[in-house]
Amino acid sequence: MATANPFQDPARFRRRVRPCALVIFGANGDLTHRKLMPALYQLALERRLPAGFAVIGNSRTEMSDEQFREKMREGVIKFLEDSKFEEQVWRDFATGISYIAGDLRDPACYGALANRIEENSRTRQTGGDVLFYLSTQPSHYGAAIEGLGASGLARGSGWRRLVVEKPFGRDTVTAHELNQTLHKVFPEEEVYRIDHYLGKETVQNILAFRFGNGIFEPLWNRRYISHVQITAAESIGVEGRGAYYQEAGALRDMIQNHLLQIMATIAMEPPAVFEPNAVRDERAKLLRSIRIMSHDEVATHAVAGQYGPASVGGNELPGFRQETGVSPDARIDTYAAVNFQVDNWRWAGVPFYIRSGKRLPKRVTDIAIRFNSAPHTLFANESPDSAIWSRPNLLILRVQPEEGISLRFLSKHPGSGMRLRPVSMDFKYGSSFGVRSPSAYETLLVDALTGDLTLYTRQDMVEASWRAVQPILDVWASRKFEFPNYPAGSWGPQESDDMLARHGHAWRTP
Repeated sequence: MATANPFQDPARFRRRVRPCALVIFGANGDLTHRKLMPALYQLALERRLPAGFAVIGNSRTEMSDEQFREKMREGVIKFLEDSKFEEQVWRDFATGISYIAGDLRDPACYGALANRIEENSRTRQTGGDVLFYLSTQPSHYGAAIEGLGASGLARGSGWRRLVVEKPFGRDTVTAHELNQTLHKVFPEEEVYRIDHYLGKETVQNILAFRFGNGIFEPLWNRRYISHVQITAAESIGVEGRGAYYQEAGALRDMIQNHLLQIMATIAMEPPAVFEPNAVRDERAKLLRSIRIMSHDEVATHAVAGQYGPASVGGNELPGFRQETGVSPDARIDTYAAVNFQVDNWRWAGVPFYIRSGKRLPKRVTDIAIRFNSAPHTLFANESPDSAIWSRPNLLILRVQPEEGISLRFLSKHPGSGMRLRPVSMDFKYGSSFGVRSPSAYETLLVDALTGDLTLYTRQDMVEASWRAVQPILDVWASRKFEFPNYPAGSWGPQESDDMLARHGHAWRTP
């Protein structure tokens, strides 16, 4: 009689993860114990992983298997968000967790990994299938990729895939160089460039919302949509990551990757079929359609900001230059706003306003699609308040903190006459489906383990998004800003509001 698999419930989940090994480079880092291991534990808890699943951690720190398991256990307990930690589930799952200390530039490290992979193939029936995950500093990507190629680990008896965390380069040139390094060892179809925003339920639901319904797609164009706003706001500062952030900045850290991928999903053409390359082809086409700014246009189409100290709610908040690890004359952007234009038949003339910043009033990521006003204000005499007519139909897709969709429209106020007022129809994932939404990393890990590239970015997509922001990076690198130019706890610099006002628009307050 076959033993029931404690990590697999085929009746509940359609896609099956078969026994395989996950090798995490940089396993002693923040990402692994904050995101990757809690996501893997959650998948084990929900029986979405096979009993033979194996995790091999690697970093330079000397640790035994047991020490590594205990550290990962502590991370799961601390960062598990939606479920209760179950000791027995962890014990069963942890039997497949092991650790190998070694430097990525040392050939002996790859020899030890090869032996462990072979051992798992025998003892856990993984069949030589391996997913390599680069969770290291980007400066180590090249060494890891070359090491996998030189050791022969990039090829084996089973499939071999590579997950690469962002950033994918620092600009157009370095992104192209990274892709060349990748393709010397792994073909494009085995490279999984992870962008966790694409794994969020609301971002995925954009495809279902647009292409699974016949209501909105006929209106999804320049004839009916005035403009689109994409906001990714954080209320926190750099939280001890000042040294990293003063090299990256908001434009590189958020807009070039996460938010341009969201924009591509919002604005792409319908794919002929729902399969990875068809979907990614349309995203890539949209990114290539973004108008490349001249250096002169950057001044009116892009705004940089940096937060200064302020008192908010009785708390004294430091400015960016007062954060730990930040230079007192740092010139990097902690806020960026850009007006992107798309040169195609669907979106010509429709601005896509994208903004992202640190130390803003609240944590929120959403997409606001503002429709054109009705051509004639038929009920103006009954509803003389002009503010009503300045608030036309608005579709809001909330990515975080609470995922859902809201549609705002005008409705008659109860009573006699035709007085109108704005109302909203709201859809919330939690209350509508009554189940927990998987985290982005849960979704994306399962996709990589099952070979689904739909939600991963492709080489041409990465390079197209870098081309879209490269003129801004070039101009900002040589421009002297009067930083700080917005106080912590505000919605950014005045120049950002002015950028929209020139087109008769205003930022929506989420």
